[in-house]
Amino acid sequence: MRAMRQANGEKLVETAGRAGISPQYLSEVERGRKEPSSEMIAALAGALGTDLIGLTQQVADALRRQRLAAIPATPRPAPVQRPTAQAYNALLLAA
Repeated sequence: MRAMRQANGEKLVETAGRAGISPQYLSEVERGRKEPSSEMIAALAGALGTDLIGLTQQVADALRRQRLAAIPATPRPAPVQRPTAQAYNALLLAA
């Protein structure tokens, strides 16, 4: 929620005022210290200019990005070394 609020260029007081809650409560929600009711989440979504579906999608996208960032990059396998024509000819002559 904080990222959405900041992306809109809003201060905590402005968003909290539109949602009908105190700035302190919104701050605690943003920091994960309070778990708002579903009604409060709907009010916050409206104050952020979205609805519950939009808010849920944005949260899911953020969690997906965090999860992908936490996955270490898989090393690529070494390229297959093909014998040169000279080595191939040497093998044929040795047979």
